[in-house]
Amino acid sequence: MNREDFELLAPAGDLEKLKTAIIYGADAVYFGGELFSLRAGAGNLTLDEMKEGVAFAHERGKRCYLTINIFAHNEDIVPLTEYLNRIKEIDIDAFIVSDPGIIDLIQEIIPDAEIHLSTQANMTNYRTANFWHKMGVKRLVLARELTFEEIKGIRANIPEEMELEAFVHGAMCISYSGRCLLSNFMIERDANRGACAHPCRWKYSLVEEKRPGEYYPVEEDGRGTYILNSRDLCMIEHLPEIIESGIMSAKIEGRMKSSFYVATIIHAYRQAIDAYFKDPENYVFNHEWLRELKKASHREFTTGFYFDQPTNLDQNYQTSAYTREYAFVGIVRSYDTETGYAVIEQRNKMVLGDEIEIFGPDVEFFRQTITEMYDEESGEPIDAAPHPQQIIRMKMDKPVKENYMLRKKK
Repeated sequence: MNREDFELLAPAGDLEKLKTAIIYGADAVYFGGELFSLRAGAGNLTLDEMKEGVAFAHERGKRCYLTINIFAHNEDIVPLTEYLNRIKEIDIDAFIVSDPGIIDLIQEIIPDAEIHLSTQANMTNYRTANFWHKMGVKRLVLARELTFEEIKGIRANIPEEMELEAFVHGAMCISYSGRCLLSNFMIERDANRGACAHPCRWKYSLVEEKRPGEYYPVEEDGRGTYILNSRDLCMIEHLPEIIESGIMSAKIEGRMKSSFYVATIIHAYRQAIDAYFKDPENYVFNHEWLRELKKASHREFTTGFYFDQPTNLDQNYQTSAYTREYAFVGIVRSYDTETGYAVIEQRNKMVLGDEIEIFGPDVEFFRQTITEMYDEESGEPIDAAPHPQQIIRMKMDKPVKENYMLRKKK
């Protein structure tokens, strides 16, 4: 497989995240519209934002995929039909769908639409893969419950033109490829229609009344137990295995995550992928990429099902909270090469004397201490930037560019 044939696919919860993902190295992005996506809590994109985002991506040679992956009920069909007619003129590269009826509807309204089968469809074998190929599906987003051996078996038994995509990083669901009913049962929010409340992250105690003395192997502390709480998937150390298995699109989970998260994760995977394709035979994993990943919010990591069935070691029994060692404090809006000052949009509080790290899509990060800050509107020197999205000027130790990000260790 050549570098041009392998895709790094990024989440785009809103227009800013879409642009961030493209700037930081994604080959393609996936996003939801305001309706019919399984991430109703993400910002998602209006029709105008969708047009702007698609144009932004296409100008840079990148692709855009729209998720319409709910499991539709009868009352969804008419509004979905109207929605598809409103978006059919937008040059969307593919639609990610799980419901056969919706696939049929998209093909009826947008005959040349490229269809990708969502992971929600639980595609786990080559017979099913070939069925979907007959239905006009070009790409399969594999169920997360497959091992490398199973993936290779699917690849060997499907048409060459059919593509395989798989999640390589992000939150894991404890239900089969996300088909969860806990949220419906607990608070009547349908996970399969975009309203999951993530009850798998809540605190539970487990008791089975007919087996006294038999205890589920979990650990417990004063805050409870987290028996349904999976670690986050992370496959950055195993990119050769991903590529050699026949997967051609490496998908990052996280449409609900921040722009800082998207930039950090995409930047690390971009470096690793490019290093592999530059010299596959002599490729060596750089542990700095993993250290960079951990500067974004995360849980402990797991390789999921790729190598074998997960064990109790792949669950996090202590807490459902994220590890957040770094704060996103600002983003560069412009830089004056003559004076060395950057205009920064604040995202979290900064004060004089803070040690910060600056990173961008085309450089390694560097550290500096904040020695000068000025309010951009008044021009007055300031000791702190406490106001959300405050615009400031800051002296930089090294040249920076628009969209570089500033972070500091907590």
